[in-house]
Amino acid sequence: MEAASFPLTFDVAYPQKLSRWLIFVKWLLAIPHFLILSVLNNVQGVLAFIAFFAILFTRRYPRGLFDFMVGASRWNANVAAYFGLLRDEYPPFDWAPGKYPVTYEVAYPETLSRWLVFVKWLLLFPHYLVLWILYVAALIVAIVAWFAILFTAQYPRGMFDFQVGVTRWSYRVLAYFYLLRDEYPPFTLS
Repeated sequence: MEAASFPLTFDVAYPQKLSRWLIFVKWLLAIPHFLILSVLNNVQGVLAFIAFFAILFTRRYPRGLFDFMVGASRWNANVAAYFGLLRDEYPPFDWAPGKYPVTYEVAYPETLSRWLVFVKWLLLFPHYLVLWILYVAALIVAIVAWFAILFTAQYPRGMFDFQVGVTRWSYRVLAYFYLLRDEYPPFTLS
């Protein structure tokens, strides 16, 4: 499957300039978001469990649950972009699209496979292995980028694109894991 055909869109607008001092305190400023997101992540787990049975019996993801899952993931994406030094604007306490320079959308499926719900988690093991390696590389890139921002007030474009790509890959895998889509995530950063 080509990445362009996967029904999840994730992107972060590239900032021309970043604050040199904000890199020291973003983790502290993001704590209120982390507290809310920890609750939302637990709720997402419960809703995915409920969606499992809804898909099994109706072949549909209940629209309200789907919208909640996408909204909570969008909020997470906004905070991740801020905490990951990709953006300087403080993220809103909201998951509505268009309020932050991060795009996160998942197309709603009309029907889903009732049998894939049993094996999706198992099918993702190759992704977990590759993502583990990419996360290590992303951590190294983030450390180097931190110093680049400190000295130049810019996130080097290649490093920025790599971080966005790894995050995009992660969100595609998470959407598949949360049963939001039946299409198998591509092995690509694009």
